[in-house]
Amino acid sequence: MSSTRRLSPVRVTLAAVVALAVVAGGYVGVDRWQSAQASETVTPWFAAYTDVTVTPTFPFEDVKSPKGRDVMLSFVVADHDQACTPTWGAAYGLQEAGDQLDLDRRIARLEQQKGAVGVSFGGLANDELASTCTDQGKLVSAYQRVVERYDASTVDFDIESDDLTKTDAGKRRAEAVAALQEQRRGAGHPLAVWLTLPAAPGGLTADGTKAVSQFLDAGVDLAGVNAMTMDYGNSKGSSQSMYSASVETLQQVHRQLGILYTRAGTPLGDRTLWHKVGATPMIGQNDVQDEVFTMSDAVKLNAWARQTGLGRMSMWSLNRDTTCGSNYVNLSTVSNSCSGVDQDGKLFADVLGKGFGGGILAASGDVTKAEPSSTTQPSDDPSTSPYPVWDQDSAYLEGTKTVWHRNVYEAKWWTSGDLPDDAVLSSYETPWQLVGPVLPGEKPVAPVSLPTGTYPAWSGTTTYDTGDRVLFDGTPYQAKWWNTGDSPEASTSDPDGSPWTRLKDSEVREVLHDVQSGEAAPSGSGH
Repeated sequence: MSSTRRLSPVRVTLAAVVALAVVAGGYVGVDRWQSAQASETVTPWFAAYTDVTVTPTFPFEDVKSPKGRDVMLSFVVADHDQACTPTWGAAYGLQEAGDQLDLDRRIARLEQQKGAVGVSFGGLANDELASTCTDQGKLVSAYQRVVERYDASTVDFDIESDDLTKTDAGKRRAEAVAALQEQRRGAGHPLAVWLTLPAAPGGLTADGTKAVSQFLDAGVDLAGVNAMTMDYGNSKGSSQSMYSASVETLQQVHRQLGILYTRAGTPLGDRTLWHKVGATPMIGQNDVQDEVFTMSDAVKLNAWARQTGLGRMSMWSLNRDTTCGSNYVNLSTVSNSCSGVDQDGKLFADVLGKGFGGGILAASGDVTKAEPSSTTQPSDDPSTSPYPVWDQDSAYLEGTKTVWHRNVYEAKWWTSGDLPDDAVLSSYETPWQLVGPVLPGEKPVAPVSLPTGTYPAWSGTTTYDTGDRVLFDGTPYQAKWWNTGDSPEASTSDPDGSPWTRLKDSEVREVLHDVQSGEAAPSGSGH
């Protein structure tokens, strides 16, 4: 996020990769761990980002509503000439910001009104300190200077674009943050650490999940991962609302966090994981011209987040939380000082922050603890399962449904031996899409078949041309190319090599409808 946001290379790559994941949608697995109550001492909190260096200067200390009292100040980055020196937006040193922007005084004024500030490092437009500062000791000192100057109890690392792709910098950052967090805890000033990362309906990118793993491996006690629910590009369905895309994104991030914590040796329950998920929409007009996060989207996202137990809600940005004036004509172009939508006198901060009452200071003492894992999985009974129970030795064609651990999955492509609930980080890594749970009272669904005579029965001596259809044990198949003597039965075990492909259930139902209405092809026709 930045005052001059644009689609970063990470997001462009993500859009291309995740396009398939949108089709998959939903979860790709079952939470293997016992659902546990998140820490009762911590309440979900709301804090909007504000751009410290944008022009005109935004008076965050002039609080418009109680929900605007907690602010994430953005962004601390490396100085262009001194790699280990922290600055605000590469434009002001910490002291310069105090002198020229009255930043320290304005923070004090906010605190007089019972507000608090957190500090966000990184953003899109400049280099996060770890990307340029290669001296580990100096990097820790740089972070420490910022935290101590502003007495921050919560820090946020907004890692995107080139900063997110640099593995060595990511490792330095994680180790420095772990050291800083240990220092602060030892001094009696616990520090909550959040990672803010690009996300889309397919979840975090591979670089994003790597960043989380680096923090966990280094020993950082992550307060959570804040997903940038914005600028989806091609990864959002053309008719999909921003609310729907955001929910899908957050569901995937929640699933990925479960896997990452389990791999790190700290299995967490469902509710605790939701407590570690944050959302940051870009209010109003997004950088992608066709994407507009409306007040209606905000109302629905807030309601969903509160019901789900999301740990944090933010927004980009407090600077933009107002209807544009009449002098701002082109609303489809992003403004740094207004939202681009008619807010009808309301504030996005009030709508998104409703019910998030914990505040920035509340989360700093939260400590992550492993939770007991479930040793048993739900058993599957064929007599109460709508589809056959998954078998590792069976082959499944695209569109085939199966039941595993009391959930229904559908094959996205031909597969054999792939666990439906395999713990993959990205949905495109698995051939299975979770459809939903087995419902109480369900019975096996009768397989869709066609009556004898709909198509000719397959014969080993008949020559078939491309597009010809036959019945084999009541199941319809279509020829992919000219063939003779090739049994359709072989297509289940060798779909690529077989000249036959089984018709999908949806196609069979269409043919069956035509048969029943008298519109089917004559029984003597092969297609």
